[in-house]
Formats: sequence, structure tokens, C-alpha cells
Amino acid sequence: MDFTTKFNAWVSLTESGLDRYVPAAHTRPQRLHQAMRYSLESGGKRLRPVLVLAATELFDPKLRGDPLPAAVAVECVHTYSLIHDDLPCMDNDDLRRGRATAHRAFDEATALLAGDALLTHAFFLLATHYATRPAVATSLVAELGAAAGSLRLIGGQMEDLLAENRPDTHPADLEFIHLNKTSAMIEAAVVMGARLGGAGDREVESVRRASRDLGLAFQIIDDILDATEPSTTLGKTAGKDAKAGKSTYVSLYGLEKARRLAEERSAAALEGWRALPGDTTFLVALTQWLTGRRK
Repeated sequence: MDFTTKFNAWVSLTESGLDRYVPAAHTRPQRLHQAMRYSLESGGKRLRPVLVLAATELFDPKLRGDPLPAAVAVECVHTYSLIHDDLPCMDNDDLRRGRATAHRAFDEATALLAGDALLTHAFFLLATHYATRPAVATSLVAELGAAAGSLRLIGGQMEDLLAENRPDTHPADLEFIHLNKTSAMIEAAVVMGARLGGAGDREVESVRRASRDLGLAFQIIDDILDATEPSTTLGKTAGKDAKAGKSTYVSLYGLEKARRLAEERSAAALEGWRALPGDTTFLVALTQWLTGRRK
């Protein structure tokens, strides 16, 4: 199966999982569940759940668990973070995944609660669907909780806000922001898939390093695209980082050096995938596709 066919198959599986494992829009209170569904069903690349599914297949099929609930949990956390990121108190954005942000389509309070509900639902999914494998359930909850918490995703978001309009941002500060705000969830997705696939501790650490490099490469490309592409291409407001005075790889290094840094991180991720056991063809192709986006 070629890369595009396999990727689309896993996206389709993710969509079916979202429909299956998230309360229906008509569930009371309807407005809340409509907002949750609106944000989840607005498309996007589904990169993180696909990474869960892909990483699960790298290891021993005899030890493999069903990765779909975990993939849905990861997408719930990712979507919650986007809803909150777009709120007026944060980035105050009007466009996400090509349509109105949740607080514009509904209202700010509903969007806030929809994000809260998606975050907590993710851990409910992990605790209930892997209850018969308590060691696996514990590792998945710990991995996602750490990635989404104050030391990683939320901490990176806080540092991102603190760095706005600050001319003395250091490269180490920028790396902290994006290792945590963006890369943490990509890392968690791959590690959770590896855990479900029966990977040992040494293999998990190899997966972690490669996915961390992929996450940074992905973020650098996003910074480049935000500075160079129109909103119609991005599906979100173009140029918003510069308008908000955010610290990005482009603002700190300039376009050309940012491109070189993206290539270095991409090369490191590819080297990491190729050193893993199992068939890593899909992860290699995915990295090449993600880091080869228009830049």
C-alpha cells in the first residue's frame, strides 16, 4: 500500500473512531456536544492519531492492543488545545481548519467548556478502553498527562505568551516553547502507539527522540508557512504570529536559516526512524511529506 493510500485509510479510521468514541451532538447538553463535535469534525491533517496508529504497527503483533481509542484520545487533547489557543484571552483568532473558530461559531463560554470536556474525555477513554491491561492504561495516561500538562503543552503555551513582543528572546527559550507547545503532543502520540505495539523501554526512547525531532521540524515549517502563505492555503489566519509579536523561528533566525533548521531536524527524525525495528517506510514517507510542505 502506498503512502497516500495508507495515510487516507488511517485518517478514515480516525474519523470513524471520533464518531464512535465521542458523545453524539444530540447528547444533552446539546450545545456543548455540538461545539465539541464542531471542532473535532472540522478536518485537519489528523497527524497525531495517524502517528498513534502507525507506531503501533512497528512492533510485535502478538503484543499489540487496539490503538483507535488512544488515537481518538490524542485528537481530543489536540483539538481542546486549539479551541483554547484561539480564544480571545489567548490568540483571539477567527479562523481554524478553514472555518470559524469555536468561540465565533458558538460563544466564548461554550468554546471554553467544549475544550475542557474534550480534555477530560481523553483520559476517560484511556482509562475505560484499556482497563483490562492496567499497565498499558497507566502508561498511556501518564504519557498523555505529562505531554498535556504544565511542564509540556500548557507550559509551552505560557512561555509563548510571555515571549510576545519581547525582543530579547533567546534561542533556548524558543526551543523550550516549541518542544513543549507543539512537539510534546507529537512525541506522545508516537510513544503511545509504541507502547500499544509492545515496544520495550529502549525502543520507546528511540521512538521518543525521533518524534521529538519530527515535532520541531513540523513547527519550524509551520512558522515558515505562517510567514509566507495566505489564509486560504493554511486554513487559519496567515501572518498572525508576526502581528501578535510572537517569537518564531522566522522572527529569530530569518527565513533561510529557519529552512536549514527544518531540514536538519527532518534529517535527524528520518535517521531515527530508519534505525528502528520493523517497517518504518510509512513514518519515513510521512516525515518527508510533512517537512516538504510548501516552504
